[in-house]
Amino acid sequence: MTVLCMIPSCLIKSCLLAKPTKRKNVYEGDKPFAQRENKLACELKLLKSLAPPLMTAFIALSPIVNPPVSVGQTIDVQKGAALFNRACIGCHYEGGNIIQPGATLFLKDLQRNGVDTEEEIYRITYYGKGRMPGFGQNCTPRGQCTFGPRLQDDEIKLLAEFVKSQADQDWPKIENSGD
Repeated sequence: MTVLCMIPSCLIKSCLLAKPTKRKNVYEGDKPFAQRENKLACELKLLKSLAPPLMTAFIALSPIVNPPVSVGQTIDVQKGAALFNRACIGCHYEGGNIIQPGATLFLKDLQRNGVDTEEEIYRITYYGKGRMPGFGQNCTPRGQCTFGPRLQDDEIKLLAEFVKSQADQDWPKIENSGD
């Protein structure tokens, strides 16, 4: 029984699937051995042609490439939520804005107001803008800055990351452990 090889790159015209016979031909060598060698060569070509797409799929689906959310990331989200609840929630409950409705923390408003990057969110949180007071340690002018407690630079960075990630997800509910 002879079957055409399924591999386009297979140089061998056919793969022999017949059972080897016990008959040897002295002049032509061992035909059953040649048939097995032909079959093995075709199978090897098949494996070589399937290896790259299988490895690509394995790597793409591997947890090394797409790691699950780490404990550190979860803690940062919780710290960001706690900071937001302490410093921002009074005006920006659930991403809205009770003082100025067009200045919400939803992505469409952030984009419209040119504040859709973590760096811009950081800058406005640090120095303030319009009716929003600045919370940075070195915020100036004094009238633009909060009269309440100031935030450290790393806290403002964490807060900016939190606000950006929440805006990208349309402000889902975050459980806070009460930090």
